[in-house]
Amino acid sequence: MRRARGMVLMAVAMSIGLAAVATAHAGPGRGAATATPRIERREARLHARIARGLRSGRLTRLEARRLSLRLRRIGAMERRAKADGVVTPRERLMLTRALDRESRAINRLERNGRIGRA
Repeated sequence: MRRARGMVLMAVAMSIGLAAVATAHAGPGRGAATATPRIERREARLHARIARGLRSGRLTRLEARRLSLRLRRIGAMERRAKADGVVTPRERLMLTRALDRESRAINRLERNGRIGRA
């Protein structure tokens, strides 16, 4: 029962994250100055890595929840960067570095020896 509830919660978190990525794409009224497809793809890949780690048992539920929360914060950083209509090179660098930190955190937590319920 707990496992099913945890999987449902993770699925909901993943769909929210992917929905945020999908709505952040440059659409009508948004110029190329706010397009960040590379960053959005990285966010999606990191969300997928977290989900795979949770399914395989390499991440505990708590670790996955914390990582997902940190990725949502990066999504909020991206939305703030796009709010003025231009994503500057400095903002892109900040987002890239934040995603690099998250990627390293996922690697570290997957290899820390703790075993979640797969």
